[in-house]
Amino acid sequence: MSDRAPVTRSLAAFISGFTPAALPDEVMAYTRKLAKDGIGVLCAATHRSVTAAQGIGDFAEEVAGQGPCTLIGRGRKVDPVTAALANGTLGYAADFEPHHPEAILHPIAVMLPTAIALSEAQNRTGAEALAAIALGCEVTYRVSMAMNPRALYDRGFHPSAIVGSFGSAAASAYLLGLDAEQTVRALGLAGLQTSGLLAWQDDPREDARPFQMGLAARNGVMSAMLAKRGFGAPDRIFDGGHVVLDAYTAVASPAPLIADLGVAWDGVMELAIKPYASVSFLHPALDALVALLEEHALTPGQIAKIGLRFADSGAHCVDDNPLKGHSAQYILPVRAALGRLSFLDLFVDRRESDPEVARLAASAEVIRDHGAFNDAFPEFYMGEIILTLADGRTLSATSKVARGYPEQPLSEADLAQKFDDVTATVCSPVRRAALAEAAEGLYHAPDVSALAAVLAQAPDA
Repeated sequence: MSDRAPVTRSLAAFISGFTPAALPDEVMAYTRKLAKDGIGVLCAATHRSVTAAQGIGDFAEEVAGQGPCTLIGRGRKVDPVTAALANGTLGYAADFEPHHPEAILHPIAVMLPTAIALSEAQNRTGAEALAAIALGCEVTYRVSMAMNPRALYDRGFHPSAIVGSFGSAAASAYLLGLDAEQTVRALGLAGLQTSGLLAWQDDPREDARPFQMGLAARNGVMSAMLAKRGFGAPDRIFDGGHVVLDAYTAVASPAPLIADLGVAWDGVMELAIKPYASVSFLHPALDALVALLEEHALTPGQIAKIGLRFADSGAHCVDDNPLKGHSAQYILPVRAALGRLSFLDLFVDRRESDPEVARLAASAEVIRDHGAFNDAFPEFYMGEIILTLADGRTLSATSKVARGYPEQPLSEADLAQKFDDVTATVCSPVRRAALAEAAEGLYHAPDVSALAAVLAQAPDA
């Protein structure tokens, strides 16, 4: 490789030389926690109500070649590329997986299916699969920060999909044992395939939204597999020529790609674990809403109107979005009226069956802020809830950092309850216990076969 590609080469050298031992203990420990959470959500996405999972699974069964990789919920083995596509779509379907607030990312949804597929194909250990997840998350984060996630959103691009291809390529390169030159080409091929538009917001079925995570996982796996076979590719994707960073924003900088590489692991350690099944932009607001409901012992009938003050830069994603999981006018009323929020609420419209949800949804509005809330976005998804009560009073509360963020982590009891709740929708008690055991024991497992075997089973709840 010539010196004309110092950033690309530096990143590739780091990836090709990566081992699990390179991860600080605290990074591996948190990766294990993130992976278990993601595994529960991935399994829950096989629920029959999740149309994206049903559609992509049917497609995969029809077109896939035979292979060593599990098709989750289908009891079938397929090729790595198809497994990454189908299982990656499941990874984001329930909208309940860990996310990175600042970089506006859902990397676990992409890296977990990538790591499972290629760990099966390459007979990798559980620890190596976990290390691949951490590596992929970190590379995804660095590319997002280099492109500038807010600028991506402003142009209608979906950061998780655009940069997820690079993270998946990095994880795949490690699991396939690519050398530095092959990894340069894997990154170049991933760059050629980058895609992801916020146009999925116009799909009320919510199939297109998770499909983009499936594409990112597929792109990364395919890029690394082709690079290993000697397939040609751009060799300076982050440095010169038609630089991928400049293709998506006008404010990109390559510096975050290699700054403190191997020392800082913010792409892992700053991931938040979701306490709510919805777009993460609404999580601080949901915390504020729950606080008001509990502090004042409010019943749904006491609430006349729900208002949300939110950053103008991100409001387009939550203001009357046709996707239920991304609509403040749906998510906030469901939580206020029903006293809980399930991922199944994203696929079964509660406005059609519950009069209080329908009434509150009709009353709800988003107030677009151009001041402090907007200035804080996307590092903080500040939300102010304003409740107008039937008796004329007005109550308000603001939250800047949601539960589940590293600054306010969920307790071990909360995490265990979330895992049980989501998996109970598709798993019998026996299978749920087996899945928890496989997820918790992944680090010490000689391979990923035990985990894959439980995930392969069809819903039995």
